[in-house]
Amino acid sequence: MVKRVVNFVYREVRGLHQAAYIIALFAIGSQLLAIVRDRLLAHTFGAGIDLDLYYAAFRVPDLLYVLFASVLSIYILLPFVNRYTEQVSDRAGAAVLSQVFSLFLLIYAFVAALLAFTAPWYIPVIFPGFAEHFDTLILLLRILLLQPFLLGLSSLCGVVTQMNHRFILYALSPLLYNLGIIIGIAAFYPRLGLEGLVWGVILGAMGHLLIQVPFVRASEYKFSLVKHVDWSLMREILIVSIPRALTLSVNQIVLLVLIGAATVMTAGSVSVFQFAFNLQSVPLAVIGMSYSVAAFPTLSYLFAKKDQVGFNKQLITALRHIIFWSIPIVALVVVLRAHIVRVLLGSGEFDWSDTRLTAAVLAIFVVSLVAQAILLLLIRAFYAGGRTTLPFFVAILGAVSAVGSALVLQKYYFQHEAFQDFLNTLFRLNEVTGAEILVLAVGFIVGQFIQLSVLLYFSRQVFSISYRSLFKLLLQALLAGLFGAVVAYTTLIFVVDGINQETFIGILLQGLTAGVMGLIAVVLIYLTLGSRELREISKSFHTRIFKTDVVKPQ
Repeated sequence: MVKRVVNFVYREVRGLHQAAYIIALFAIGSQLLAIVRDRLLAHTFGAGIDLDLYYAAFRVPDLLYVLFASVLSIYILLPFVNRYTEQVSDRAGAAVLSQVFSLFLLIYAFVAALLAFTAPWYIPVIFPGFAEHFDTLILLLRILLLQPFLLGLSSLCGVVTQMNHRFILYALSPLLYNLGIIIGIAAFYPRLGLEGLVWGVILGAMGHLLIQVPFVRASEYKFSLVKHVDWSLMREILIVSIPRALTLSVNQIVLLVLIGAATVMTAGSVSVFQFAFNLQSVPLAVIGMSYSVAAFPTLSYLFAKKDQVGFNKQLITALRHIIFWSIPIVALVVVLRAHIVRVLLGSGEFDWSDTRLTAAVLAIFVVSLVAQAILLLLIRAFYAGGRTTLPFFVAILGAVSAVGSALVLQKYYFQHEAFQDFLNTLFRLNEVTGAEILVLAVGFIVGQFIQLSVLLYFSRQVFSISYRSLFKLLLQALLAGLFGAVVAYTTLIFVVDGINQETFIGILLQGLTAGVMGLIAVVLIYLTLGSRELREISKSFHTRIFKTDVVKPQ
């Protein structure tokens, strides 16, 4: 039994759809654990100041993680490892990783120590609304600075596992990360308070790393500390990686600014914002991340071969399936948002007002699901094509648009009562305090759509790719989503009198029934319209993706 589990974990998977579905399967598992994590947090704290502090403490460490993990990722290091492997030897490829590993340890230790020491100076500037809780926030932040270090090492290990197509092993890490946080909530918090929560995060980060270590140590690409560094090579890596690191950090900076703005709003606004953002990240991880991660190695390979036709075909294929899944999900989530939030988060201290407010913010966030998922793929396509600078400038434009829109709308909201009444009526938030948080979510999605529009334009110029073939699918997806939403809403109206909505089971049954009926309607529309993507998915599932040949670890 143990041997079969090990063989499954170390299995090599190469096909786009097979890899995407395996990553998606584990992403679903990870997101289910993330939902359990968030439900425990909501149950224990509700949308209040304690949880606001917990979420705010992540913002600086998460930004730090993105900056370093971008340099340590497969998207940057794979071309250099492949080049030295082909031109010299496998050991030379491993030496590239060893040099990056050694520099990471040195630089991160310095940066983390500096941020920990200076926290009392910059925390009041970033989070002005937490004046009475700065000491607690600084303590949580200092502990969480261990997280980027552990996850950075895990990213470096991920280079080895992904380049060997061990997607199952790679996909297991996030499950362990969320499991560690759950342990922190259930076991550490009762004994240590908020400090125990963040120690659970550190435990999860350790699991994220350690699951990959055995394979890396057994691989010919294992890395270790070295005394000598090829500075010309490091300069090449930094030239390529810095634009990517800055590109990915832009979104983190946007979230940092928006969370900072939320701290001066009603207590619990940070928690509501974060809960809604986490919920919309579930379909984003399952769809957008799965296809973008699975497509990147092939896109990189095809571009290196100068096979532009194959590159464009692979990109269009991934885009088609992202659109196929995303648009109907957006429609169903908008209709079922209150049921989703109440079932997943609504217990304990998380009351009905918290539910209504979080559901409204979720509805706004999920509108940008298609844009976010496509952006994940397009940015990786530019990286595969060696164009790392362009996505950075586009991301800057999107960030300025997001922050600018959010701050302008925030000011407009407080100055115009008619605008407040409009939002309250639109999202059914009458008599619910804290509705001002909605404008921050609107600002975020404005930035995403502007970024998508510009990047689509430049991708046509750079890759000479045409998106006309997607128009038919886009229409099919819109019709399927609209029909699914109407059926789901009609089902809610039909069953509302027959099910007790005051109980968890009643809300679950009502939402589940409406969701299933909506999904059936979506599939029927796709079948009626002769969806090509539906046929490809059916064919892919008939392929025995879990019975591919097992390649033993090197």
